[in-house]
Amino acid sequence: MKRNVTLTITTILLIGLASCGDAKNKQNNEINTPEEIETKKANTPEIVEASFSDEMIGKVFNAYQQIRIALVNSNSEEVNLAAENLAKSLTAEGDEMNSMVMAMAETKDIEKQRQLFSQMTAEVETLFKESISEGAIYKQFCPMAFEGKGGYWISNVEEIRNPYYGDKMLKCGKVTEIIN
Repeated sequence: MKRNVTLTITTILLIGLASCGDAKNKQNNEINTPEEIETKKANTPEIVEASFSDEMIGKVFNAYQQIRIALVNSNSEEVNLAAENLAKSLTAEGDEMNSMVMAMAETKDIEKQRQLFSQMTAEVETLFKESISEGAIYKQFCPMAFEGKGGYWISNVEEIRNPYYGDKMLKCGKVTEIIN
């Protein structure tokens, strides 16, 4: 009797596992209409690849974009990780940029991270402008950031995704300059 119960339970478990495995391997056969495809394209920001004459500046730009996206998502932990990655890319010890990045990596306060990001933007803008060799990047501005003083950021997409307010005012801002 005990053997039959064990056999029955084992069989049920194997059937359950096999059916879960089938669900993972099934393909999504969803058919999209041309209108749905166009809507998805319209809602996906177009990322313009930018290349820089200095490999180090390219690394800094990519890490800067990771920080920007984390701020757009209002995720201070992602900002910490991205800032730590940027700190590893920086070569000059003790300079102002490095101290801003380290402060950003160490704080959990998203508003403090946003202030430091604004300061960092002022530092890196000239580097990006002088080193871009292909593609385009976008200087963007939110007039409401920092109690109406406004704040700039550099983006690899033309579409506005505000790092200073996140989803509270995601599309607040404008492109002030296309840098290429």
